[in-house]
Amino acid sequence: MAITTTGAVYGCLGLGALLAAVLPRLLSRRPVSPPMVFLASGLLVYALPLSLPLPRVDPTEHREWAEHLTELCVIASLMGAGLAINRPFGRSSWRTTWRLLGVAMPLAIAATALVAWWLLGWPPYVALLLAAALAPTDPVLASEVRVGEPSDHEYDEDEVRFALTSEAGLNDGLAFPFVLGALALAAAGGGLSTGWIVHWAWSDVLLRLAVGVAVGVGTGLLLGRVLFHAAARPLRLAEHGEGFVALAVTLTSYGIAESLHGYGFLAVFAAACTLRSRERGHEYHRVLHEFMEQMERLLMAVLLFATGAFIATGALAHLTWQGAATGLLLHLLIRPLTSWAALLRGPGSRKERLVTSFLGIRGIGSFFYLAYACGRGDFGAWEDELWAVVVFTVLVSVVLHGAAATPITAHLDRKGGEGNRV
Repeated sequence: MAITTTGAVYGCLGLGALLAAVLPRLLSRRPVSPPMVFLASGLLVYALPLSLPLPRVDPTEHREWAEHLTELCVIASLMGAGLAINRPFGRSSWRTTWRLLGVAMPLAIAATALVAWWLLGWPPYVALLLAAALAPTDPVLASEVRVGEPSDHEYDEDEVRFALTSEAGLNDGLAFPFVLGALALAAAGGGLSTGWIVHWAWSDVLLRLAVGVAVGVGTGLLLGRVLFHAAARPLRLAEHGEGFVALAVTLTSYGIAESLHGYGFLAVFAAACTLRSRERGHEYHRVLHEFMEQMERLLMAVLLFATGAFIATGALAHLTWQGAATGLLLHLLIRPLTSWAALLRGPGSRKERLVTSFLGIRGIGSFFYLAYACGRGDFGAWEDELWAVVVFTVLVSVVLHGAAATPITAHLDRKGGEGNRV
């Protein structure tokens, strides 16, 4: 009896869910990350002559599926990251984060766009789209560099894990203005004008950022009050340990922000951080975080398996040496140099700043932004090559950072740097 496509898909999903539960513990002390395993699994299953009736994976053909699945994974990871951060939000306590976002990120986008324009010969708006799509960092693909589960110790995270987690929580939303800028440039035929720049700065930067932050903080404050202090006991869900409430907070903040034309990614992270500030030592934060972490792992497994399948069926067919060089330069030169410059004389030891500068993981957020832009702008002539460069860059990140994260952070922990989490 032949295996059906439905049966094959459900079988792969079941095995993926099992591996998502087992691999983090199995590989915790090895220079191999779960994303490496899932990506390799997808590549092997689709490349080997197994005669399984699996569906074709191609985000250019199934763009809406690619956009919404990656969107869901990103917002799940943002909620989990915000709930995990113990350090109180503040100008001084988050100094490393502000440097990475305010200095390193714009410099990296500008440098990547210039390299793509120079090496690939792309129009400026296509080069800007590539740079914006590759701007977000994504520690979900290297769990060793994330902060741990919530605790009642406000400063128990080392500077590396805190910086990379908080940076990823915010730059997923802060990359959006640059993606919209690329779309606006494409619609205008690549021409710049003072009116366009003013509208972009007011509407796509200031207004949408403000709406996203306001919705996130408001949602976190309101739901935090209900969950912990509601007059009616059935509404005080913190007393009942309902983990899926984290999903409700995630979808509510994201949906309201998007409906009001704000940045939903920013709203989700702001809601998570605000909720985390309520009753900071309460055990319920750990329940919420654990639920989102499990959901995030499952979605990550599906998407990395699909990425491997896409690679096996021709994702890199349109990759040129110039495109590969652009991805390698981002990882080996642009990210390290821009981040190191931003972190000069900043918090943490010299080694911690070096590690933070090196570990600029690219992943699911890049796939979302590219799928989002290709569905709304005229990038058809460059779409296949854009996907090839982005997939190659993420592939390099999964292998390079996935292999390096465990030994690097283990070395920092052994050195017992100030504030390191053991």
